[in-house]
Amino acid sequence: MKDFLKYMLAAIVGVCIVGVVFTIIGIMSVAGMVASSSGSETKVNDNSVFILNLSGSVEERSQPNPLSQLMGDDFGTYGLDDILSSIKKAKDNEKIKGICLNAGAFSCSPASLEEIRNALVDFKESGKFIVAYGGNYLQNTYYLASVADKVAINPQGSLGWHGLATQTYFLKDLYDKIGIEMQVFRVGTYKSAVEPYIATQMSDANREQTQAFVNSIWGQMVADVAESRNIPADSLNALADRNMDLQPTETYIATGLADTLMYQDEMLAYLKQLTDTEEDDALNKLYLDDMVNVQRNVPKDKSGNILAVYYAAGTIGSSELPTDEGIDPGKVTKDLRKLREDESVKAVVLRVNSPGGSAFGSEEIWREVTLLKEKKPVIVSMGDYAASGGYYISCAADWIVAQPTTLTGSIGIYGAIPNAGKLLNDKLGIHFDGVKTNKLADLGDMTRPFNEEEKILMQNMVNKGYELFTQRCADGRKMQIDEIKKIAEGRVWTGEMAKDLKLVDELGGIDRAIAVAAERAEIEDYTVMSYPKQEDFISSLMSSGTDRYLSARMKDELGVFYEPFRHMQNLKNSDPVQARLPFMITIK
Repeated sequence: MKDFLKYMLAAIVGVCIVGVVFTIIGIMSVAGMVASSSGSETKVNDNSVFILNLSGSVEERSQPNPLSQLMGDDFGTYGLDDILSSIKKAKDNEKIKGICLNAGAFSCSPASLEEIRNALVDFKESGKFIVAYGGNYLQNTYYLASVADKVAINPQGSLGWHGLATQTYFLKDLYDKIGIEMQVFRVGTYKSAVEPYIATQMSDANREQTQAFVNSIWGQMVADVAESRNIPADSLNALADRNMDLQPTETYIATGLADTLMYQDEMLAYLKQLTDTEEDDALNKLYLDDMVNVQRNVPKDKSGNILAVYYAAGTIGSSELPTDEGIDPGKVTKDLRKLREDESVKAVVLRVNSPGGSAFGSEEIWREVTLLKEKKPVIVSMGDYAASGGYYISCAADWIVAQPTTLTGSIGIYGAIPNAGKLLNDKLGIHFDGVKTNKLADLGDMTRPFNEEEKILMQNMVNKGYELFTQRCADGRKMQIDEIKKIAEGRVWTGEMAKDLKLVDELGGIDRAIAVAAERAEIEDYTVMSYPKQEDFISSLMSSGTDRYLSARMKDELGVFYEPFRHMQNLKNSDPVQARLPFMITIK
């Protein structure tokens, strides 16, 4: 019996060891295949066309998800940085004759759309062609396609042009039904991030600011399309009022929105014609994944000068309560400190794409930006958002560059503490009791409401945070505190509006911010390097591959409901004092 148990145990141990070994070998093999496929340089053939598929969703930087790759799931998430660099490489590479924009289901925020469109406009200066083709153009894909030399649409297709709308979800009635009361403390008439908790519709102030920034974004889109398509802005608005999505395809040609009707095979033949490709030969195509691995035709800099671009994207957590997705102040401050101490780094572009978050976390990053600025130029490049806490970490920079459609400002503070007493006591029948040594020892207990003394303390804390926030902005922008407070109050502005208010210095994209940084550092020869360094396949797989996979899957399934769900999920781990935008604003 003892021998039987000994051999059985040995067999089990052996099977486990073999399983672990084969698992490691399997992971390493797949990692090797993925690494080799993603890292090998793309060979560009003569007369190639860059097919830029306008589908999926765009993030500031795309971090590949190893688990998604292993399981064969493709969530279609692309990095804005990859798209912009690929367009530049296509412009520089003599073997690439043009770009074909292939319109599909595309999710991309206004400022990122504008950044891509500007890169396409710059590409056209090379004299190479841009053509666009689609069966169903969404409004945002048409905005990009309008820059093309020829806009073609399937004879049975559609073209989106209807104006912008924004929608906010309100949770008050849901909270009432389940027995949760959100206890809200805020400063700023326009600080509407708390409205979903305490209202069922937009306040007059929130409606006013939202209408203003949506009008500003739409005005920019109309102006851009008007210039590219040579259609007056008034005519474009009149067409939007008719909702062109539901009009016959012939209408798109007659109104000048598109140039021609084509089937896909006809577009293929047209591309062959543009590239002098024989009818029976295959068209040389390059896609975004190929372009990422195309080497740029630029001389290698030998100066040793580094111009650092540091990406700060997502919700801002705090060092004590970092977010599961977004900006960890502890990591950001550590990274910026290294850039400050690195003598080869001559200037830093801080690329901010954040709706804000923890007020304390924002203060931590603000401090490090201030220290960094004392040693070298710091230029902020604003992405889709640089609002509330996102503006907090930006305001200390030497110079701020924003897109006209960037959402920024929102200088305000709030606190939201849930009281789940009714849910627990009345609905679930769960009761709590206890003892304490001092009268406020249990302040913030979610099983009961705040008393009057606690409300005063909490509001005072929020007021203090607002005073500090506005002072940081006044110091950074070299304005009087009263000037800042007139345009603060939590109000959201577009980049175009913010420039007039002196909250930003210049309108433009990340390339312009890099140029300004080089000018301020007085360097002509330099290498642009991106930070923080992205994880390799193995590191990503071993760290948080599962979390990223599940998050990506939920985002894919929940769509517009993902953000409110994630916010509620993280509420218990959030800083009580927040500087952030409403988390449920969507523009479509």
